Amino acid sequence: MTELHDLDATAQAALLRRREVSAVELIQHHLDRIDAHAEALGAFITVTGDPALERAAEADRKLADGDTAPFLGVPTAFKDLTSTAGVRTTMGSVVMQDNVPEIDAYVVELVQRAGFISLGKTNTPEFGLSSYTDNDLVGSARTPWDVTRNAGGSSGGAAAAVAARLVPVAEASDGGGSIRIPASCCGVVGFKPSRGRVSAGPLGSDWSGLAGDGAITRTVRDAAAMLDAMAHPMPGDLRPLPDPDTAFTAWAAREPRRLHIARWSTPYLPGIEASESSVAAWEAASRLLESLGHEVVDVDNPFPAELEPQFNVVWSSAMAAAPVPEEAITTLRPNTRYWLLRGREASGVDLARAIQFLEATTRDVVTSMREYDVWLTPTLALPPQPSEWFTESGDPTEDHRRELLFTPFTAVYNMAGVPAASLPLGWTDDPTLPVGVMLAGRPGEDGPLFSLLAQVEGAAPWADRAPPGPWSA
Repeated sequence: MTELHDLDATAQAALLRRREVSAVELIQHHLDRIDAHAEALGAFITVTGDPALERAAEADRKLADGDTAPFLGVPTAFKDLTSTAGVRTTMGSVVMQDNVPEIDAYVVELVQRAGFISLGKTNTPEFGLSSYTDNDLVGSARTPWDVTRNAGGSSGGAAAAVAARLVPVAEASDGGGSIRIPASCCGVVGFKPSRGRVSAGPLGSDWSGLAGDGAITRTVRDAAAMLDAMAHPMPGDLRPLPDPDTAFTAWAAREPRRLHIARWSTPYLPGIEASESSVAAWEAASRLLESLGHEVVDVDNPFPAELEPQFNVVWSSAMAAAPVPEEAITTLRPNTRYWLLRGREASGVDLARAIQFLEATTRDVVTSMREYDVWLTPTLALPPQPSEWFTESGDPTEDHRRELLFTPFTAVYNMAGVPAASLPLGWTDDPTLPVGVMLAGRPGEDGPLFSLLAQVEGAAPWADRAPPGPWSA
């Protein structure tokens, strides 16, 4: 018998519309699972059970009255970097542990307008800075495939929650891989939209062009549905993409044409190599794509290593601008202080030059690669690692070096502003750990990318593959 939590969000919404389950029953079922399993996984920082049940009762009344919101009554969660009115938003930091925003991020408003009900705020590293999730509030987020290993970052709590079936889908954000990294570590789907596809309003900013909201899901159709809910510009957006002419769910239901796909497995940074498991998953994905009729071509990694130091100027400057009182700096984690102090060393001229370099260089890459419809790489260079692997030296410079060893593929797609997704297409043996493979499309072509992702999912489905442990029951 299929349990409620084994259904994706689309299937749960269908049950609710047929009145085969009530929203109160569905929300309570997932809250019970959060109560039983979230602490062991470090998935949530804040759980909002009572407000969720109140919204569920309201959803049942609306369903009875024929309300057509597509996901009315379906559970979700928001990352604890995302502003939620009346619900604390800690940004993974003890400095912000009592912060309760007065206003929702626009993406929260849009997701809730689609009918989703939030069950709380998912775990994230301090200010979302690292590719692993750990903080001084609730500790690390762990992949349900092996709780000795980190769930990845910075949307680690979201990925752990979705993989363990605590929620079917979760909002997430990605400034250098923060959706795709944990998706790979937890064996789920992570979709980063094109730059400007999802609004950062009303209080957020897309000044660097790196970060944006997306979703972590178990199925491609749910990722498309979440983007359908999110992809609506707000007046005043810096780089708005218009509402799409065709829904992303419609793209996901459409067979793609024969595509010209470029692939590489060599990181853009010298001295870093992808692991055997990462390359094996990438090779298997290449063969699968060829079996589906696509042309897969080997190319050299088109991104130059000179991007990295300029990316670091932008990344550290963002942290230097964070709302941290001077007297609270000593309470920050060493990795956070490292980025804040590094950012203070950069001048305004340094920052302007860095942004210009990223934009000009990645424009050249996108232009030189225009003959290819899609790019194929590993998501990560290594399988999920323990939190201690990153932090054991006590030196944040070494922490940064190890993060680059771990994830040398994802950030270039933030610099280029292209849509990119991690799919759980590979697995290690003994222990069994998920290994993601990354597919990226042309800027603004999120829809065609969804067609390919859905085709791949249909040929090599993964949604029924549950991680071992008590959460699989």
